[in-house]
Order: sequence, then C-alpha cells, then structure tokens
Amino acid sequence: QLQASGGGLVQAGGSLRLSCAASGLTFNSNTVGWFRQAPGKEREFVAAIVRSGGSTYYADSVKGRFTISRDNAKNTVNLQMDSLKPEDTAVYYCAVAPRIIIMTVRLLGAYDYWGQGTQVTVSS
Repeated sequence: QLQASGGGLVQAGGSLRLSCAASGLTFNSNTVGWFRQAPGKEREFVAAIVRSGGSTYYADSVKGRFTISRDNAKNTVNLQMDSLKPEDTAVYYCAVAPRIIIMTVRLLGAYDYWGQGTQVTVSS
C-alpha cells in the first residue's frame, strides 16, 4: 500500500514537500513516480526515480523546481516542490513500478501500484 502526504494550500512562489510511504514493499528495489491530476485534465507525469542507480526524470514543466528523492532508511520517496505556481494545483499521486523499461518511465501504464493522492493548491 502507498500513502501520499504533505499536500496543502500554499501561495505562489512557496514550497511543499510531499512524501510517499509504503507498506509491504521496499522503495529501493522499485521505480517510484509522482503524477498529478488537475480538475478536468488527464493525469500527467511529474517525476520519477529509478530503482537501480537512482536516476531521476522530470516533466519539463517542473524541471528545476521539483526534486524527487528516496530515503531508504524511512522507506519513503519525497517530492520537494519549490517555486510553486498556480498551475501546479492538482491532486498528486505516487506510484510504483516493480519492473519498468526506462523509456516508459513517464507513462501511467508502466506503474502497477498507486497511492490515494494528496491535494496541492497553489494560490496566486
């Protein structure tokens, strides 16, 4: 099971730190992704950290502002979000892919397990 937390209301330019915790699996041996879904829009890729080596991938819209990281001691994957913009407002989901091909890391269908989501609202 995956549990996403850390969402909330923040002003534009502010920061939030999301966390994804897991029970029954170890993040270090899985690729973990963050996705988001704004009202009326499709769910989209935000960031991912690969199980082997820890390579990271980001959507162009968040590159340079968001940072994904893995805390092996706590078995969590975090998404540090800085310089937030109103267009970052969405429900954010974490997802796990035990087996993934790197070229599919941005695809929803590559992930097998999903958390329940946490709301992020950025006011202008």
